[in-house]
Amino acid sequence: MNPARPPRVQRRIWARVLAVALATFAAASSAAAEAPARAALGCADRAAAALQRRYEAVRDLEASFEQTTRSVALGQPGATAKSRGSVVFAKPGRMRWTYAEPEPSLVVCDGKELWIYDPANREAQRLVVTEAYLSGAALSFLLGEGEILRDFEVKALECGDSSALLDLVPRQPATYERLQARIDPRSGELLETTVIDLLGNATTVALRDLRVNRDPDASLFRFEPPPGVRVVDLGAGAGAP
Repeated sequence: MNPARPPRVQRRIWARVLAVALATFAAASSAAAEAPARAALGCADRAAAALQRRYEAVRDLEASFEQTTRSVALGQPGATAKSRGSVVFAKPGRMRWTYAEPEPSLVVCDGKELWIYDPANREAQRLVVTEAYLSGAALSFLLGEGEILRDFEVKALECGDSSALLDLVPRQPATYERLQARIDPRSGELLETTVIDLLGNATTVALRDLRVNRDPDASLFRFEPPPGVRVVDLGAGAGAP
């Protein structure tokens, strides 16, 4: 493996992590406590409060996903790539992405180590997850401690009765530039979420067939390289570039 690739790999993986962490807001049970309506709040604050209520009610989720990545090249639109599969996410900081298309692959994290397994090339990459890499809002959300209005500068790019587009910029240095979330401001239901990285690449994740608070087995978040698989140790995650 080319040693210059790990930072790009890390940014791409954590874009997925952040997208699904935000997507947990939409998966919460409707039994979550509803805060009193505040007519004085602006659209951005009302929508952020609805998202927060959704997020706090979710311990874990399972879903099918469709991911679209739009890359940029020298400031111009680049390639668009799509992938599909299934994901299991659990607080604090655990996840399992099973990619079925365009080719099988697996991303597993137990909150301490992250593995990227490529069956076709019989290679597994290992990354130690550190607080230095999971900085700011990313760490808070993966630990289940995120507060949207505390951790992000929130602006409403669009605001309607049934749909609002929020732009969320992390208040602390991070490994991504911003999040964008289209939600139903009345319920907090997430319609679409996008992570824009420091290079301008955008990763959009849509979840389907959501199942929440099912207490997935801890073994789902552990990975043992199969016999004969080459292991590439990427070491500890570095801070934001």
